[in-house]
Amino acid sequence: MPDLEARFSHARDVIREAGKRAMDYYDGTAGDLKIEMKTNALDMVSIADKNVEAIIRDRIADSFPEDGFLGEEMGIEKGDNDCLWVIDPIDGTACFVNHMPTWCISVALMVGNEVVLGLIYHPCGDELFTAMKGEGAYVNGEPIEASRCAKVSDGVLGIGISHRVGSDAIVPLIGDLLDREGMFIRNGSCALMMSYAAAGRLIGYYEPDINAWDCMAGIILMREAGGWTNAFLEIPDVLEKGGPILAAGPHVADELSHMTGIMR
Repeated sequence: MPDLEARFSHARDVIREAGKRAMDYYDGTAGDLKIEMKTNALDMVSIADKNVEAIIRDRIADSFPEDGFLGEEMGIEKGDNDCLWVIDPIDGTACFVNHMPTWCISVALMVGNEVVLGLIYHPCGDELFTAMKGEGAYVNGEPIEASRCAKVSDGVLGIGISHRVGSDAIVPLIGDLLDREGMFIRNGSCALMMSYAAAGRLIGYYEPDINAWDCMAGIILMREAGGWTNAFLEIPDVLEKGGPILAAGPHVADELSHMTGIMR
């Protein structure tokens, strides 16, 4: 097993450095954002995404040159060991470029087929969510716990959807949730909503098709906070193609599993 403590400590410093750089773009001090559309107006990449990912990769590679990387903007670069850093430099780019605060930076470390570290930084709120396997989950150093709500009507569910799937992938769930007197929120950032679920602010999070870099850090955060997630990493070719993600507080996991059709 690689030195997780050293990697965690370094990643904690790096993600805050990356957050400062992202904020320079967000508040305009770094100059105008150059934006490119990937597939549509809500699937975009900015110069901030590219530069923030480069900062994270370069700083980690300086200290751990044998590690590999998988990032939203730069793809995969295999290392000389079993460590793979999974990076989303700005999760919620559409919100970021439209000057809404619901975006964050997500960094996770996989060793083999297991996620062992997760860090999600929300610069606008200066909240750093962190988790290490077996060590619990924290926000700014304070322990957090997944929601203890007993049913979906007791709290708010985070929901996400991309244009890779049709509206029929999410509309029936929303209807079922409303019929159960539940509430939902969609803020544009999977990683941020999974952080909120780990902190008990949301009862859970569901998205029918998500990329690995969007949710990998959120998975270990949720599990270390006492919540449940589906076996995302067991989905075939998940690092390349993504898949559905469901995270839930322990007492609503069965209900949400039934509602979404995702097996526990």
